[in-house]
Amino acid sequence: MEVMYLVIPCYNEEEMLPITAKALEEKMSALIAEKKIAPMSRVMFVDDGSADKTWQLIQKLHSENRIFTGLKLSRNKGHQNALLAGLMTAKKYADIIVSMDADLQDDINAIDGFLEKRAEGCEIVYGVRSSRETDTGFKRMTAQGYYKILAAMGVEITYNHADYRMMSRRAVEALEEFREVNLFLRGMVPMVGFKSDIVTYERAARQAGESKYPLKKMISFAVEGITSLSIKPIRFITALGFMIFFVSIIMLIYFLTVHFMGKTVAGWTTTVVSVWALGGLQLLAIGVIGEYIGKIYLETKARPKYIIETDLEEEN
Repeated sequence: MEVMYLVIPCYNEEEMLPITAKALEEKMSALIAEKKIAPMSRVMFVDDGSADKTWQLIQKLHSENRIFTGLKLSRNKGHQNALLAGLMTAKKYADIIVSMDADLQDDINAIDGFLEKRAEGCEIVYGVRSSRETDTGFKRMTAQGYYKILAAMGVEITYNHADYRMMSRRAVEALEEFREVNLFLRGMVPMVGFKSDIVTYERAARQAGESKYPLKKMISFAVEGITSLSIKPIRFITALGFMIFFVSIIMLIYFLTVHFMGKTVAGWTTTVVSVWALGGLQLLAIGVIGEYIGKIYLETKARPKYIIETDLEEEN
């Protein structure tokens, strides 16, 4: 039997945490009783600099039941960094690691499917939503569009997969070799390779608390995913520049022809539209290039992705 750790990033989850902990305790106990995982398996909550009582709840859970352990980051570093901190810490104790969110929207019974795939020799198993019926129409439309954009940009990503997955220690150690400061794990994990598979599940609605991904954060995360894994936006601007240059040559020939034919007409509208169009394109180009330069700036600084303040596992 293998030791399994569940890694769960938490940010201001004091309302949801007791519900999540109860469900995971029952699930882990059942898996241990069925001898599907080793008794040393644990649930590791990663407190991502929460401003509420999330860490106090994690400490209380740990003191009452050692199936729970916790990791406290020194400050808020974002979901992806908190998840990475949990993965890199858990690999010291576990043979396989399952990552999931604290909102319990991911079906914990899919873990049985993960373990079956693991028995078949898989190093990575992705939890994939079978449908998006619980999403609003707007979120469903934007999510599907986002996956299509990523595919068009040449990004290898599993459709309808978030961060619910199982990874072996070997796979996590391989992921550790990736040195990016700008993290987008959904795109990085497939780059690891190894034998992989998927398990489908129905995603439930959040039972308590509020979503930690409002529209603004979702847009930021989407931009992060595209710019972290693809340079096609810059190539698109280059191609667009060539197209506009080609059109300008045609227009130049046209205007010279009209001029020599003596049919020149003052084109105020054409001039204004041209200025605004080219100005907007230039600003867009500068913005996209600036996004990549900003990422280069952060990468060259090589600041730590996270700093661990407390590891309850080490205190045992």
